[in-house]
Order: sequence, then structure tokens, then C-alpha cells
Amino acid sequence: MFDYLEKQLPKLIMAPTAIVMLVCMYGFIGWTAVLSFTKSRMLPQWEFVGWAQYERLFANPRWHVALDNLLVFTLLFIIIALLLGLMLAILLDRNIRNDGALRTIYLYPMAVSFIVTGTAWKWILNPGLGIEKMVRDLGFTDFEFRWLVEPDMAIYTIVIAAVWQSSGFVMAMFLAGLRGVDDSLIKAAQMDGASTFRTYWHIILPVMQPVFFGSVVILSHIAIKSFDLVQSLTGGGPGYASDLPATFMYTHAFSRAQMGLGAASAMVMLAGVMAIIVPYLYSELRGKKS
Repeated sequence: MFDYLEKQLPKLIMAPTAIVMLVCMYGFIGWTAVLSFTKSRMLPQWEFVGWAQYERLFANPRWHVALDNLLVFTLLFIIIALLLGLMLAILLDRNIRNDGALRTIYLYPMAVSFIVTGTAWKWILNPGLGIEKMVRDLGFTDFEFRWLVEPDMAIYTIVIAAVWQSSGFVMAMFLAGLRGVDDSLIKAAQMDGASTFRTYWHIILPVMQPVFFGSVVILSHIAIKSFDLVQSLTGGGPGYASDLPATFMYTHAFSRAQMGLGAASAMVMLAGVMAIIVPYLYSELRGKKS
């Protein structure tokens, strides 16, 4: 009897966590999927309308603005964060002076929540409080930096804040990858007369392809589900010029009492996340098997 209980003890310990995860994660995903096929508004309604909510979603101009913003934000965020993180990792890998202090400075934004990041950058980019006011106080009275209040430029302020938040994380991933490269490969390239640039470009960076792939997956996931940063920095404004799918979903599901439409947008977001994560998991599992 005691032997049986001892064998089942790990399952008994993990059972509450597994049940909570099934209910609170997968259960609510299923519930949201069901709501997306109903005419739910302020409260759930169980009158099914098929794909009508998805048709309304893709006929909504605000949703197309959110998708366009997501494309711009994702591309710029990933490219800039990757390049900046890689450059910082290479500099730190070269054992420059005070690299410990620099590493701490670059990694510090990782410890700050997106709400704090958005609030801080909202102050910095505010024309009446931040960069514009500071430069004008220095005597440059014609200087303007009003991206935060310009509809065509507001999305780029989100890119700036997101890159500041996440580039240190990318740097840490690349730095770990650089420290894991076999020294014999680098020494062999140096003996063959390869320059530092060629060594990195032709030997070190190709070896770090899994780090690149993993960074892109994580940054893409952050970009698709970005909500708190946008909400605290621009609130989706001016108007809805800086809306992203996550803020669109929140606004329609909870502020405009269109729960069915919000659920449909949430399921489209989930499909986008799965389109990124599933190939990544497949490649990882396939690599472990081989």
C-alpha cells in the first residue's frame, strides 16, 4: 500500500497544478473560441452565428489599422532588437573594460515591467515634458519631436520603448551563445589569417543560428501579444492610430461590449502565435530526435 502511494505521490503533487492549468488556460481558450461563434455582446449569449463575427472583424477598418501597425511594429522591433542585441553581445564578448557594469546597465530594462517602461517613455516623449522641452530649454526653440501625438508616427514610439526593454534580453541570449562557441574554431580561423569580421560572419554567427531562431520566436511572441506597453504609452491613440490586435481585442470585448467580436480577434491572435510557436517546437523536437 505504501509502495503504491509512494509511486503515485508525484502525480498527486502535480495534479492540482495540472487541473488549474487545464481549466484556466486551455478551458478559457476553448470558451473564447465558442464565444467567437456567438452573438455575445456585454454578456455571453449562446445563439450561434457561425463565422459572422470573423466577417465583421475583417470588415472593421480599425482591425486593419491594428494589423498594419502589428506588421510595422513586429518587423522594426525584431530587426532593431536583434541587431542591437548582437552588437552589444559582441562588444561584451570582446572583454572590453567595465563589461560587468555595462552588462548590468543593458540587462536592467529586463527587470522593469512593460507598464513601467510605457509610463517612463510616455514622459520622455511627451512634447511638454520630455525631449522636446529639454532641447528647447537649451535654446533650440524650433526643435520638434511630437511622435507621441502624431497619428502617423505614434507606432514608432512603441518600437522605441519595446527595443529599449527587450534588446538587453536579446544581448544576454547572444552573449550566452558566443560564450558557448568552441574556441578551437576561432583559433583555427585566426591561424588561417581570417579577420575578426570574417571570423564572426563566416564561423561564429552561422554556429549561432539556433540562438537567432529562438530570439525571433520570442520577440515575435512579445510583439503579437503586446498590450500593456501600448496601453500605458499611447493608449492606442491618437484616436486608434497606434492600435495593435491586443488593444483592439480589449477595447471591443470590455469597453464596447462586443464580446463576440473581441473573442474572434483573440482567436486570430492565438492563431498567429501558434503559427510561430508550432514550427519552432517541431524543429526543436526534431533536432533532439536526430
